[in-house]
Amino acid sequence: MPPIPGPEESAVTHTHPTPAAPQVTVRGEGRLEVEPELARFWLTVSARGGDRSAVLADLTRRNTEVLGLLRARGTAVGKVETGGFSIAPEPSRRGRGEQVRAYRGRVRIGVELTDLTVLGELVPELADREQTEVDGPWWELRPDSEAYAQARRLAVAEAVRRARAYAEALGTSLGSLLELSDAGLPEPGMPRGGGFAPMAVGYAAEEAGGAPVLDLEPQRRTVTAEVVARFTMLPPAL
Repeated sequence: MPPIPGPEESAVTHTHPTPAAPQVTVRGEGRLEVEPELARFWLTVSARGGDRSAVLADLTRRNTEVLGLLRARGTAVGKVETGGFSIAPEPSRRGRGEQVRAYRGRVRIGVELTDLTVLGELVPELADREQTEVDGPWWELRPDSEAYAQARRLAVAEAVRRARAYAEALGTSLGSLLELSDAGLPEPGMPRGGGFAPMAVGYAAEEAGGAPVLDLEPQRRTVTAEVVARFTMLPPAL
């Protein structure tokens, strides 16, 4: 007489489909459009002249002024990062050897705004500064945005609905969930090519002046998630 299985053994679910335990595997996708939560843009501060020390002094001053303007916005500015610095000679077009016509210096600054309401005022104010360029904005979501979790919940719900529809078409119902896995898509909110598709506008200013308020409309982000789910079904009466 075979031994009677214990509680743990009797609770084991067989993962291989059989006529007595058929299975259904489906994909579920969640997709929604949400307002962006962050705006990123790049600043390029420049200086040019015939004397290297003077160019460096001008560049340092302008960089300090821009950083002070950003810090004055308080918590509305989430991150400020220096992306690069350079100062290089421009060779003379007509001269020979190592003759230098001028020196050009640049500092590149990455800015992340967490309060989008200040964007329309801040961007023109920065672009109106002497020898300053602004590239952006790029609209994004926070890495821990609730939109990602919501898209995943929608994907799981869609997988359950789809599996249930298959089971009902066979005149039966679902049994239990065997497996749930990410379908291997990029992180929700990210396009398949990697990175957010930029919505960029360029601004530049040579001389300081009165900066207008610019009406910038945030670009809504599409957030997606996809899962693969495997369920058992009660044996259908075919």
